[in-house]
Amino acid sequence: MRSDVFQTETLTVPGGTETVLRGGRHLFPLLPQAFHGVRRIGVLGWGPQGRAQAKNLRGSLADADITVSVGLRPGSASREDARAHGFTEESGTLGDWLAVAAESDMVVLLIADAALAAQHAEIFAALRPGATIGLSHGFLLGHLRATGGDFPAGHPVIAVCPKGMGDSVRRLYEQGATVNGAGINASIAVHADPDGHGADRALAWSVALGSPYTFETTLESEYRSDVVGERGILLGAVHGLVEALYREFRLAGDEPVVAYERACESVTGPIARTISRSGLRAVREGTDAETFDRAYTATYAAAREIVAEIYDEVADGTELRSVVLADARLAVRPMSRIGGSPMWAHGDTVRARRATHETAIDPVTAGMFVATMVAQVDEFAERGHAWSEIVNESIIEAVDSLLPYMHARDVAYMVDNCSRTARLGTRRWGPRFQAAYEQVALPTLARPADDKLVGAFLDNPVHEALAAAAELRPSVDISV
Repeated sequence: MRSDVFQTETLTVPGGTETVLRGGRHLFPLLPQAFHGVRRIGVLGWGPQGRAQAKNLRGSLADADITVSVGLRPGSASREDARAHGFTEESGTLGDWLAVAAESDMVVLLIADAALAAQHAEIFAALRPGATIGLSHGFLLGHLRATGGDFPAGHPVIAVCPKGMGDSVRRLYEQGATVNGAGINASIAVHADPDGHGADRALAWSVALGSPYTFETTLESEYRSDVVGERGILLGAVHGLVEALYREFRLAGDEPVVAYERACESVTGPIARTISRSGLRAVREGTDAETFDRAYTATYAAAREIVAEIYDEVADGTELRSVVLADARLAVRPMSRIGGSPMWAHGDTVRARRATHETAIDPVTAGMFVATMVAQVDEFAERGHAWSEIVNESIIEAVDSLLPYMHARDVAYMVDNCSRTARLGTRRWGPRFQAAYEQVALPTLARPADDKLVGAFLDNPVHEALAAAAELRPSVDISV
């Protein structure tokens, strides 16, 4: 990652180094130069990412001669909300998506994955010559490769991919008004660079979103790690885990509230906080290590097997095709809500107890959760992903963005209010993880721990990579 505008720095990671950019509002005066001739940025879409990114870009570029406009499809139900947030037809900052695309020097595509797969050709046809195509997810690349398509020649294609949901991108940006550097980490990718300014534009976009730490990847690597991560430890696996553990603890005689605290509250609260502040090994040190080790070794292989299967299906396009196929079906029959099992009825009671009751790290829950997280880390490492991408997609995004949000509401709420791609993946793979926990891991908890597997965890290079990334962690936690 080379920049003609920003001062990057070197991050030491297992086996080598990576180049990263430390963000902050002190870099905002450099944005007009770094965008290299971009005078109008069109954001297509007003979902959580579209809304957050459009507002962050507008705020960061307030003193620059760069206009941020929002493009929506005809009849979009989001038009009034966009107006309420200050994007209007009268000011030239709100319009039809194809018209906005046609007049913009850089077009950021933030409509839903399935819609983008279906309608990208219309958008490409509307682009002005040489306009930069911006993505926040590599899903479209996977779809184009699966269908024999490609991005149009002569256009820079870049990506900035925040490692958190849209609400986090916006809320931490707002916190950055008083705490410089507050934000959500992001990866960048330069997929096509005909004019040689792709890296600077991507870095400028990331800085303008408030990213405290920007690292480099490829568009292919990003969509693979992102889609797998959603189905794994970020959403699908954690949902399957807490459901399985709640049932296990209830069968063992726990009252419902206690079972909820051990299964769910422990993950979203003390386990997430411990990993965020002190790393993975600190979780083991903060609970009964013997029980943790037994749970870890009972879980790791079963979780790794499913993560590898998910990865294969993402890599060959199967998982992406399932998202595209669901689009027409869901237009007729929307997805049902996922929080119908008995445990979620006790969430409000547990959250109300926090003022007077502190939940401890449960060693069984901790061992199984960390085993699943490390299984995903190891799979990504074996598949050749960079360490910054591995720790952000498998750990930092979980403990600094998604799990705090789940802690404030609950896991099922998060699953029901994330992107359609993530919701579909969680519904498909969460039950697979749950079955593995119930049928493979939990029945073997009484067996002695595998010392070799525990040793591999304690010596895993992820600890070094996470410690390096933690040096760039914002000084403020996300507001949920």
